[in-house]
Amino acid sequence: MFQAKTSLVLVTVVLLGVASVAAAETEHSRPNVLMIAIDDLNDWVEPLGGHPDVKTPAMAKLASRAVTFTNAHCQAPLCNPSRTSIMTGLRPTSTGVYGLAPWFRTLPEFKPRTTLPQHFQNHGYQTLIGGKIFHGTYGRNEKQPMECDVWGPASSVGVKPKQKLIPPTPNGNHPLMDWGTFPHRDEDKGDWEVASWAVDQIESMQDEKPFFLSVGFFLPHVPCYATQKWFDLYPEDSLTMPPMPTGDRSDTPQSSWYIHWNLPEPRTDWLEANDQVRPLVRAYLASISFVDSQVGRVLDALEKSPYADNTIVVLWSDHGYHLGEKAISGKNSLWARSTRVPLLFAGPGIAGGVKCNQPAELLDLYPTLASLAGLPAPAGVEGLSLKPQLIDPTTTRERPAICTHNKGNHSVCDTRWRYIRYLDGSEELYDRDVDPNEFANLIAPGKDRTQYAEVIDRLSGWLPKQQRGLAKGSAHRILEQRADGIYWENKKIDPSQAPH
Repeated sequence: MFQAKTSLVLVTVVLLGVASVAAAETEHSRPNVLMIAIDDLNDWVEPLGGHPDVKTPAMAKLASRAVTFTNAHCQAPLCNPSRTSIMTGLRPTSTGVYGLAPWFRTLPEFKPRTTLPQHFQNHGYQTLIGGKIFHGTYGRNEKQPMECDVWGPASSVGVKPKQKLIPPTPNGNHPLMDWGTFPHRDEDKGDWEVASWAVDQIESMQDEKPFFLSVGFFLPHVPCYATQKWFDLYPEDSLTMPPMPTGDRSDTPQSSWYIHWNLPEPRTDWLEANDQVRPLVRAYLASISFVDSQVGRVLDALEKSPYADNTIVVLWSDHGYHLGEKAISGKNSLWARSTRVPLLFAGPGIAGGVKCNQPAELLDLYPTLASLAGLPAPAGVEGLSLKPQLIDPTTTRERPAICTHNKGNHSVCDTRWRYIRYLDGSEELYDRDVDPNEFANLIAPGKDRTQYAEVIDRLSGWLPKQQRGLAKGSAHRILEQRADGIYWENKKIDPSQAPH
């Protein structure tokens, strides 16, 4: 754990949240913030123990001086709505942003919205963004309002093979649907460029203002390309495969398919037919270890800098990813593999090597960071500060974690249960204490649900009461219930047809 050089008064401010006029008025006394975001990273990291083979030494080292939230969940299992929620502090049900479009600034009511970096910018911070923080290129082509003071390199795959490495995939053979290794260097990858930029910023940072540095990594998003040395960490013949029991979807409702009805990510049956389950798992793990090494480069630069002892570090992923579980690959589900994410906080006054199992939401990032930095509470955000749990990880958090994928589809998680309700009223319930893989839907048709009536009533009470419809310009992975049926990307779903 870093030793704080700041005054005892400031440490008390950061840890206990006691207002300090001096800290509020003196920019130099405020902690810096390093925010690290990783795309499509599920719980396969050492701090969460989601895969027994995974090697993530940088994240493990960070966890040794951090509070790790082991029960943290995204607000949406898709990049744009998840990142929109994190940066605005609003749920997808409040913005209507459920798909990969629109960019929230195109919506008149949210155009003036103060985002997380802007809140810090408005209180004297130098704000910098490199890589993927907002989805895609959103924000980079906008003249007003300025999302940050300094833009670094955009997120990118980096070097690619001359042609795809895997067989053509269903639904268009999408160019991103690829994985494997080919001759190239780590230095040729987009994430290496982003990490190098972040290191340069830390090494050349001026002292006039505290900084809020956002660093967003692309991998393990597909295509999962990594150099051979990362694949060598995971020999194919000894690779541990995630459990995928036959018929795992037999007790889930037909509507559970609607939220990922027709996607470029191949189903497990295609992976099996083309001998790609094991190669995908191996490539995903290799990509995780590579991106962990880039996280390590940035954290090492911070540790060597004058800012090591007065910088809050937070690391998160926007959502998880299936590697064949529940008959799918990709995200876009309301189960743990898609909603559970890494969330770690480290810095002055924060205990190290601590785990907290209270439900946490990525929505909580905005108010938590503002509180830790001693800034005024942001107006109109829907998350809750996690400072009470950073002070004492056993502090009860009454509100569960709620994840939404398109209007009407939600999961609700407390410390034990996951309750899911789909837009047609279909339901699932899992006891994660005895069934952490969520294999057995306890309230599938034909089962006695009366014994779970209290749990269902309590968790369903947290379902969003008000749900905004699709925002203007919504597109890509959108689902909508209309008077005559349910539509996936504006095409009516025929429930009699097999999911595809």
